[in-house]
Amino acid sequence: MLPSDVRPADPPIPLTERLDEVVFYVPAYMGPVDDLALMHRMPELQVVQLLTAGFESALKYLPSGVTLCNAGGVHDASTAELGVGLILTSLRGIDDFARAMPSGEWQHSRREALVEKKVLILGAGGVGSALRSRLQPFEADVVMVGRAARPGVHSVDDLPDLLPDADIVVLALPLDERTRGLVDAGFLARLADGALLVNLSRGPVVDTEALVTAVGSGRIRAALDVTDPEPLPVGHPLWTLPGVLISPHVGGNSTAFLPRARRLVSEQLIRFALGEPLMSFVVT
Repeated sequence: MLPSDVRPADPPIPLTERLDEVVFYVPAYMGPVDDLALMHRMPELQVVQLLTAGFESALKYLPSGVTLCNAGGVHDASTAELGVGLILTSLRGIDDFARAMPSGEWQHSRREALVEKKVLILGAGGVGSALRSRLQPFEADVVMVGRAARPGVHSVDDLPDLLPDADIVVLALPLDERTRGLVDAGFLARLADGALLVNLSRGPVVDTEALVTAVGSGRIRAALDVTDPEPLPVGHPLWTLPGVLISPHVGGNSTAFLPRARRLVSEQLIRFALGEPLMSFVVT
């Protein structure tokens, strides 16, 4: 029994019963679509702060007049780090060696080095720039491609000339109507034999059927952190095609995520409270 002057704390009121009070909303990281659909039940909503760099899935749920911010900068280092890992694993055959361990097979062989490889990075934003800074110490020749040409960055219009000379092509682009299906059969046909395609962006940037055909021919290889569809269904050809390495969309999901996400949300809340401009807004 509790003393007469001590009462248990009131249980917290469920979020769904307080939606009419929400002005600043942070949906769960990689949460269900239902979290995004809640926005239409928040009449006072002013700001939505995502914890992902990609924001395309939130757009159709975003009420008119609400500011949408992504997690720009939060995932750059971790995603670039995974990109390096996927490239090195594919080139040096680390995945093959790991699969050979249970049977005790000693697969001594000469594999490809990253040294002097020409790496074409599509996307000159945070992830692309972070990846460039990590690849250059490997003595790779890194070429950047952005939406528009600027010093040190080629335009996407230059791709037909750049693709045939690339040993590795890394996708670090946002998904929108301009990039959806960008990597199609024609794009893949321009790649040199033996080229490696690395996707760190979003699955629909690549035409999956065209990729299966190109990799299935043995002409190119792929290392994918994202796929279309996603999750990739059991039995999909990409799971078993030689030359394909898949990680389950974990580019930004490292131990670096939570501290950086907390710092971003804290800074955004302070700016919001003080009426200062928000960072990383993508729709306003």
